[in-house]
Amino acid sequence: MPIKVANNFDSKGRPFHLAKSTRERLENAGLDISKGYPYYPDKPKDLDAALRKQAWEFRDPGVRADREKKALLSAAKEVNDLSPHLGTEIIGLQLSEFTDQQKDELGLLIVERTVVFFRDQNITPQEQLELGKWYGVPEVHPTAARVHKDLPGVTIISDEIAKTNGLEPDYKSPFGTQNWHTDLTHEPQPPGVTHLHLDHLPGVGGDTLWASGYAAFDKLSPAFQKLIEPLEGLYRSVHSYTDLVTGKQSPIINAHPIVRVNPATGWKALFVNSRFTVGIKGLEYSEAQAILQKLFQVYEQNTDIQIRFKWTPRTSALWDNRISVHSAVYDYLDEVTDEPRHGTRVSSLAERPISVAEAPNAVSRREALGLPTGKVYEQYRDTYHS
Repeated sequence: MPIKVANNFDSKGRPFHLAKSTRERLENAGLDISKGYPYYPDKPKDLDAALRKQAWEFRDPGVRADREKKALLSAAKEVNDLSPHLGTEIIGLQLSEFTDQQKDELGLLIVERTVVFFRDQNITPQEQLELGKWYGVPEVHPTAARVHKDLPGVTIISDEIAKTNGLEPDYKSPFGTQNWHTDLTHEPQPPGVTHLHLDHLPGVGGDTLWASGYAAFDKLSPAFQKLIEPLEGLYRSVHSYTDLVTGKQSPIINAHPIVRVNPATGWKALFVNSRFTVGIKGLEYSEAQAILQKLFQVYEQNTDIQIRFKWTPRTSALWDNRISVHSAVYDYLDEVTDEPRHGTRVSSLAERPISVAEAPNAVSRREALGLPTGKVYEQYRDTYHS
């Protein structure tokens, strides 16, 4: 295997490869990366220091948007839905040039369609951060790699991060983000919109899948829906920190409704993910797993409520973490390159999750759209034979 010579070093002095197109984007944005890219903040000294203690009021931009989204949709060259349940691609618009009205209408489109894509975007990390502020409070991660010391809120996506931290993912053991997950569900007010912009990609592969939380909830029987609506899941962070009481390394854990209501649509969504939902409040671990494994299966094994998106360079994806799970496919790890996949990400923290009890008028997506909710089969049904 050829030896790759580093063309860049991170803020800790470790080799960190950058593609030419990535470097050009950063430098054209006026970012000085000569002192190391990416920038790593100092890790919080303990668990208490890593906790986010400040709360804020959040009003979803989709609430104030024109329901017909005329300013957004009429300005586009094309608007293409990628599946009946989720995913829309908009052609002919630049996110960096959006008016306030178009930003609101995009917010509504995202909460209705789960994920919206824009190709051929000319957007700087600074502009990406400003757009993220429109959709909430940009999350400043206590340990994640950042674009720049003076640009908190913009983290990076790159295969190099794992490698500089001693991990060597391969065909049998790819990155953990290939597992279905939702970002930052351990936060007291988890993200609504996440905006990922990829400026460089491997030659072949590297797709991302999304699944709809609205559609996953609709897959369940009415009785099972009622069973889980009052329950709160337990959600853990990726990273662990020193617990001053026990002296052990512990993740951040918060409790949220397993079924949450989106404030802009009023629709119910399944809010669990197999990577970070680790239990159910008040239930024994084995009891919780019996329920959670069913919910994970509904999300992950129903291909009709999923899409698989093929990226191209300079594509932006904006999705609602409150109503989805996603999976990054690492099928390109055999490729030897010194120009790795790279992107910048802004996650906008939103409201404290709203339970069904707090929103008595909430309905499912299919109910809201007047679609049939399907039959309930109480006994095993062989769908392959009559």
